Amino acid sequence: QVQLVESGGGLVQAGGSLRLSCAASRSIFSFNSMGWYRQVPGKQRELVANLRLGGRIDYAESVKGRFTISRDNAKNTVYLQMSSLKPEDTAVYYCNAQTIVPKYDYWGQGTQVTVSS
Repeated sequence: QVQLVESGGGLVQAGGSLRLSCAASRSIFSFNSMGWYRQVPGKQRELVANLRLGGRIDYAESVKGRFTISRDNAKNTVYLQMSSLKPEDTAVYYCNAQTIVPKYDYWGQGTQVTVSS
């Protein structure tokens, strides 16, 4: 069973920075992609940033230029560096890992990020 363990959430003032970490229980090369999603109450979970095995990166328009996704292969860990945070970035952030064969989504437990104005 794959485990994704997130850390790094918390409370920060607008304009501040946070770094989220997601440690996988097996090699990140076993996943087609890893990424971060976020969700606020009453809304659907939305993609924040995604890093594919081949290196392609996708960002939500709302975070481009402020957030950076990266990985440490040796530590089986994916990071999300968040800068210039805004109150609208407040959400529970979830780590995601996808496999193709079989097609499956793994999720972390979520970490709360709160940005105060």
